[in-house]
Amino acid sequence: MARPGSLIGSAALTLGLRGGGVLTSLLVLPLYIPVLIFGSGAVGAAATSVSYSAYLLLLGAFLLFAIVLTPWLVGIALRISVE
Repeated sequence: MARPGSLIGSAALTLGLRGGGVLTSLLVLPLYIPVLIFGSGAVGAAATSVSYSAYLLLLGAFLLFAIVLTPWLVGIALRISVE
């Protein structure tokens, strides 16, 4: 199963910026933060026997959002890199 982080990483790598590795990582890092927060919240809720379905639903929403937007963004990045 694809994860939002891997989809975001593939979109960032498509740009192929020369010498822009630090810039790319700075642009992609804030997109990982919600996944880390809600993932750790789900684990914490499961450890304390609290319902964790809301966390998983939010993570699923992030995944669907990433699956829908990634091909479009990769297409834009490829058009920019060809020019």
